[in-house]
Amino acid sequence: MRVPSLILAAAGAALIAPAALPAPATAVPPRERPAARGEGEVTADDRPARGEGEVTADDRPARGEGGVTADDLLARTGTCAELSRGRYRTDAGSPATVPVCGTDDAVFWKADLDVDCDGRPTTHCNSGTDPVFAPTTAFQQSDGRHLNAETLPYVVVPAPSSRWDYRAHGIRGGSVAAVVHGDRVQYAVVGDTGPSDLIGEASYATARGLGVDPDPLTGGAPSDVTYIVFRNSLITPIEDHEEAVATGERLAKQFLTND
Repeated sequence: MRVPSLILAAAGAALIAPAALPAPATAVPPRERPAARGEGEVTADDRPARGEGEVTADDRPARGEGGVTADDLLARTGTCAELSRGRYRTDAGSPATVPVCGTDDAVFWKADLDVDCDGRPTTHCNSGTDPVFAPTTAFQQSDGRHLNAETLPYVVVPAPSSRWDYRAHGIRGGSVAAVVHGDRVQYAVVGDTGPSDLIGEASYATARGLGVDPDPLTGGAPSDVTYIVFRNSLITPIEDHEEAVATGERLAKQFLTND
């Protein structure tokens, strides 16, 4: 999660955003996250594993017959039966306004999108591009390595608390999620946890798949991102993104048709 903006101001002045990803006119306020717990070199081992893969056009909204669109999912999440006992902040110091809502099939919330680069160091996710980079994720892939935020679409859920405990609602590492922004739907998995009082964060690959600037320092989206996590779903291995897309599409259709 992001640290307060005053702390990042000095660090940000010394960083240069990747040339292929121009910074937007207005930066998203940084968020609090645990300080980096070490760093490592980018190696051949950090190349996408089979089933991981790059985010492609296949992950954009389905528009064919029977496909689930962003509008479909936004309409379904238009009303909220609150599950959380209290609300979340989207950034450090902001008011707590975001509830976690739910149905029998899924939990969901609407927030911002802060870019999580945590996990294995890669070209765009490392201690040089992200001053609060941590080389670990709460959940690991099938070979025991931490997740690759640059290639694997994943979402971050708040750490369990008296406000809300994701584990009590059929959610765990590898649960399938649909993230909606504008006219795009990005299927992902639950891949990391963050501070217990903040919500609204997803991996570099998730941001990129939604057409959002994925730069961990200056990118993200300030609002209007809907996160839907399907209860009692699980992708094994967690890094199999193709399976997450197929399962996500099936569960999204079920979410739309069930009361």
